[in-house]
Amino acid sequence: MKTGEIRGWHYATREPMRLCWRDGRITSLAPAPAPPAPGLWLAPALVDLQVNGYAGVDFQQDGLGPADLLAAVRGLRAAGCTRFLLTLITDEWPRLTARLRHLRAARSRSLELQSAIAGWHIEGPFLSAEPGFHGAHDPSLMLDPRPRHLRELRAITAGDPLLVTLAPERRGALEAIRLAASLGMKVSLGHTNASAERLRAASAAGATGFTHLGNACPRELDRHDNILWRVLDAPGRLTTSLIPDRIHVSPPLFRLVHRAQPEGAVYYTTDAMAAAGAPPGRYPLGRLELEVGADQIVRVPGQTHFAGSALRPSDGVFRAAEMLRCDWQDAWRRFSETPARFMGWESGLAPGRPAHFCALRLTEAGRLAELSVVGGVSCGRVPRRGLPAEFEFPNSGLCP
Repeated sequence: MKTGEIRGWHYATREPMRLCWRDGRITSLAPAPAPPAPGLWLAPALVDLQVNGYAGVDFQQDGLGPADLLAAVRGLRAAGCTRFLLTLITDEWPRLTARLRHLRAARSRSLELQSAIAGWHIEGPFLSAEPGFHGAHDPSLMLDPRPRHLRELRAITAGDPLLVTLAPERRGALEAIRLAASLGMKVSLGHTNASAERLRAASAAGATGFTHLGNACPRELDRHDNILWRVLDAPGRLTTSLIPDRIHVSPPLFRLVHRAQPEGAVYYTTDAMAAAGAPPGRYPLGRLELEVGADQIVRVPGQTHFAGSALRPSDGVFRAAEMLRCDWQDAWRRFSETPARFMGWESGLAPGRPAHFCALRLTEAGRLAELSVVGGVSCGRVPRRGLPAEFEFPNSGLCP
């Protein structure tokens, strides 16, 4: 779909707008000459910076082909997400890098995959091995980051966007952060019990983010001094990601993080694994077999800690809004424009920006009823799971 137009209510301004696009770019955004259909909203497509798998596909497995990746990409698209960082978690270094090479080669064989898999997120093995802080990652595989590791990652990914999560207390971590920044990587801290002083040093070295705050730490923490307080009290304020599923972060903590952080310093991620967008059951995450119930909680069987999520991006927006007691529009930007800005990508509804956007129809009660996506290589009407395959927008030129 190279050309089109649609009328709807702008998600941020709440004004009636007419949006036109051509050749993958928004060409105009102007007041609509006539009121759009009630409950039809236009919003930027969602951006997820941490996806371990989706729709039954585990990215931590060897030998995945384009068909596997396309199944995950299309599942994410159906949930409003047109761009994401494919995330690889802790493993033996040669296996992790071989998997990265293979996935990048598979991605290169499909324009649809290239459009959706915007880059890579390496979460481990440069993480804390302390109990509670390593989470579902195997502590026996943790490594101190060395220059050769970062140069190898950059050589494999060439100019692709690359986000690396590491624990700054590991030996050589500050030097690794400086090198990563010089190589054009984004560095996020996570799975860490670093001191406040070490967090400040990591930020000064070039770290700009913190991965899924409120997770990858013990269930019980020192009330006077813990990793949550250190991050929220850090000068310079790292941009923090949160998993908005009401499971990984309690609603009170979720609200407190937003109050403590400056505007634009919180973005959302699913941290999704293979069970996301799929029925309850048992699913792989690397070498682990995880159990997912109807409550969408992902656990190692017989254990209490979480291991990724089964959250769909669009559901995350509305759960965040419920926890914050705010309009869904206020939560939407933290799952679209804010993560894109963190990575230095274009996003938003404005002339000249990429034509990556969602058209949403809401019920009178404010519930999401239908979601269609424009953007990327795949055209057009991607229904929300469980809805009919085709639905029309009145007064719209969508997918002419």
